[in-house]
Amino acid sequence: MNTQNQTAKKIRIVGGVAGGASFAARMRRLDEHAIITMYDKGDFISFANCGLPYHIGNVIRNRDELIIQTPEQFNARFNIEVRINSEVIAVSPEKKEITVKHGSSETIEPYDILMLTPGSIPVRPPIPGIDLPNIYTLRTIPDMDRIKKIAHDKESGHAVVIGGGFIGLETAENLRHLGIDVTLVEMAEQVFAPADREMAELLHQELHKNGITLITGNGVGSFSANSDDTLQIMLSDGTLLTADFTVLAIGVRPDTAFLQGTGIALNKQGAIIVDEDMRTNIPDIYAVGDAIEVTDYVSGTKASIPLAGPANRQARIAADNVCGKPTTYKNTQGTSICKVFDLTAAVTGLNEKNAKKHGIAFKKSYTHSASHASYYPGAAVLSIKLLFSPENGRVLGAQIIGKDGVDKRIDVLAEAVRHTLTVTDLTELELAYAPPFGSAKDPVNMAGFVADNILCGDMPVFYCEDIPDIDTETATLLDVRTSGEHRRGAIPDSTNIPVDELRSRLGELDTSKEIYLYCQVGLRGHVATRMLLQHGFKVKNLSGGYRTYQTVV
Repeated sequence: MNTQNQTAKKIRIVGGVAGGASFAARMRRLDEHAIITMYDKGDFISFANCGLPYHIGNVIRNRDELIIQTPEQFNARFNIEVRINSEVIAVSPEKKEITVKHGSSETIEPYDILMLTPGSIPVRPPIPGIDLPNIYTLRTIPDMDRIKKIAHDKESGHAVVIGGGFIGLETAENLRHLGIDVTLVEMAEQVFAPADREMAELLHQELHKNGITLITGNGVGSFSANSDDTLQIMLSDGTLLTADFTVLAIGVRPDTAFLQGTGIALNKQGAIIVDEDMRTNIPDIYAVGDAIEVTDYVSGTKASIPLAGPANRQARIAADNVCGKPTTYKNTQGTSICKVFDLTAAVTGLNEKNAKKHGIAFKKSYTHSASHASYYPGAAVLSIKLLFSPENGRVLGAQIIGKDGVDKRIDVLAEAVRHTLTVTDLTELELAYAPPFGSAKDPVNMAGFVADNILCGDMPVFYCEDIPDIDTETATLLDVRTSGEHRRGAIPDSTNIPVDELRSRLGELDTSKEIYLYCQVGLRGHVATRMLLQHGFKVKNLSGGYRTYQTVV
């Protein structure tokens, strides 16, 4: 029996996928009688867009596994009318109506509540030749199908991927899995922008190791067609590349052109401005997902952070507020993770670039710990960069690069950022330990110990960027690793006294000079620093040691 009646709310949802589909499902759970209609201009309303590159590379073999819900399934379970290939082209807040285009026809439909979740679209800048054939973007399942087809047709060919963000990195890796020669071009000096340069360098090394030709600090000037149907790509510095096809992955922008002139507040980038309840400035109009402006959790600045996790939470909060359950969205901290061949890169909270940009005071530390007990087979290095407040030690952000155990450590540190824990709190966390999974002193604990030592002054530190300013006429650069390690590679102009010989060789050090010492990862350097401080020397330890130094030289 149909219990819907004329008093039931008419809820219209513009866009599916994470935001729209989650809002629709939550609305139905809270209101059985609402009339809910969802419109999507594409062929699919709920699909795993984060999995698209992995189907191209045959890691996810079954295409259907990427389709989470069909319109029929959604209607059967939630009694929601889903209209695919239906584009909302206009909104009239005064009349509380939307205009929907389906094929060649247009309809005007009233709403009581309007949810805007149009998402984002790939950036396609006005570069000469950008509309030539075989230049693709990757955002939808049809996009994936087109790239997969040409990739399999050109298994021994060459592809150029433009952009070193999440999609660019994942696409480059998966094309390489198919045996395609891949050149990755990034305009910035590094890939994976959420991390800082010295951390991203570990990813650069991994890309090179796996046969990716990486070009950074260079953009695309133009595209042109060769006579053999290949593409010629001219870079900003005049470098010429030839490719069978190109994938553009240079970023996304809010898909909100249809909202211009409606009175709905947008920022300069076209993102929808909402309050903490996910309401726009227009009554009864809400917005969530990639198309909205958010507030960065740590810096408090406005940002665009298109991630699926926040979109799902925003959708739930919006539905709660529509149904009279007051709930607020508590900002976005940008926790994210990316696979790059055998490495995993993850970040949360503030990075050093943004801290400097926004004038936020910070201290930092680097640690390189084993992913689990080193005596258990398979342990790999986890490189962690931690940013924390110089005033109270509050954890501001973290970056981790490694082969194993990155995901669970970034989740712990994400919670530390979210709940304003301090580096001292990190030292006290009781985390699961058994030799196959961790260490009695987990890498998170170790990051806390090191940062806490820096904060309280027990371990004065210097950083790789300080090395060029060290005057060896007035200071000593001291390597406390073994003589064998020193011979295999050392910071120029450094003197080698192994830490285990240091007490007996103190007389070789000039007490009038400040000592800048280093070891491989910082631990032996800490031991040496504590020893020398108590013998009256002025000393600093290189945070992260020679291992970090190798990523920046």
